[in-house]
Amino acid sequence: MYLKHVLPLAGAATLASFAAHAETITVATVNNNDMIIMQGLTDEFEKAHPDIDLEWVVLEENVLRQRLTTDIATDGGQFDVMTVGTYEVPIWAKQDWLVELDDLPESYNEDDLIKPIRDGLSQDGSLYALPFYGESSMMYYRTDLFEKAGIEMSDQPTWDQVQDWASQINDPDNDVYGICLRGKPGWGENMAFVSTLVNTFGGRWFDEDWHPEINSPEWKEAVSFYVDLMNKYGPPGATSNGFNENQALFSSGKCGMWVDATSAAGKFYDADESQVADKLGFAPAPIAKTPKGSNWLWSWTLAIPTSSDSKDAAKTFITWATSQEYIELVGEKEGWTSVPPGTRESTYENPKYQEAAPFADFVLNAIQTADPTDSTLKPSPYIGVQTVNIPEFQSVGTQVGQMIGAALSGEQSVDAALDQAQRSVERTMRQAGYYD
Repeated sequence: MYLKHVLPLAGAATLASFAAHAETITVATVNNNDMIIMQGLTDEFEKAHPDIDLEWVVLEENVLRQRLTTDIATDGGQFDVMTVGTYEVPIWAKQDWLVELDDLPESYNEDDLIKPIRDGLSQDGSLYALPFYGESSMMYYRTDLFEKAGIEMSDQPTWDQVQDWASQINDPDNDVYGICLRGKPGWGENMAFVSTLVNTFGGRWFDEDWHPEINSPEWKEAVSFYVDLMNKYGPPGATSNGFNENQALFSSGKCGMWVDATSAAGKFYDADESQVADKLGFAPAPIAKTPKGSNWLWSWTLAIPTSSDSKDAAKTFITWATSQEYIELVGEKEGWTSVPPGTRESTYENPKYQEAAPFADFVLNAIQTADPTDSTLKPSPYIGVQTVNIPEFQSVGTQVGQMIGAALSGEQSVDAALDQAQRSVERTMRQAGYYD
């Protein structure tokens, strides 16, 4: 949806001279909670920078990715600020599609950025995007349901335990489901979760010669486990549920467990936003055969495409929106559980955040221990936990996500879906020149 910010009538005369010369920048972003808060603080930015107007384009995650990829690849120039992820930034930087951010003001304190997040947005030592929020993945669960069933959470849950627990707390007659997991097809939706599941079951996307292993025994075991778990203990219509949909289900008390982004923790602990704030537990992402790659690493970032005609104004905005001062502003206006997590060391050192967010140290440790360079049990040729750092992955991940979605919905068997995915990915990689 396109949302043009309009200045209030009060004070219009005072601001008239600025408005006449204000430069408008178009910000494309995803419809996640943290970004909605950022959009809601437009007045604060424009008050401090009356020579810049913000125009917002807010889109669902899959749609945003398609729009931005098309625009930047064709030098379209529709957007001055793009909300992109850890996967896109280094690839697009190599293509010279993003502005290098090598002259940030000293007050920005680049050294305060959490190292794994900062490193993921750098190319040859230079930043090409600024992190708006960072995350890993973990398990959320309802302590009241666990207590009622006599279940004690382990320090490191396994997927076998999760399946057993889901069977005990599943209560569909009362609109409570044992577990919620992403099912909406997309390389950044269902495949963000499924990739970590495959990792911990011992699988990998590609062997060391870039041949896909989508129909390997490890993939078949992981995806069969996922489909069976969701069909028995998940909510109906799971193939329509991505991050936002599952977040809404869990916060309304309809999921006993949810394995997903650490960034949701603040919303769940906010009693104004969540019906489970007083009965929320959290634990590490479950493991199966190996802990490698069981929790992902991701950051939603703000970047400037080289096609922008308003690069200086765009840089002013993204440094403001990712600054320590912005985090303080959100804490004061929205509450400390609502600040963008996972980007700055100073956030986790802040006593106000520590007091409001009992999950803070847990989340920071999950981010710092996720290792994109060592995420598979067998050696692999790529960097990435839930993604593969090649341009083709966006297409490959989406193809496989659609086929796994078909298996989840019952349109295909798991074996048929993975065999089809294997052929599709082999064809893509061959056409891209990875092998003959």
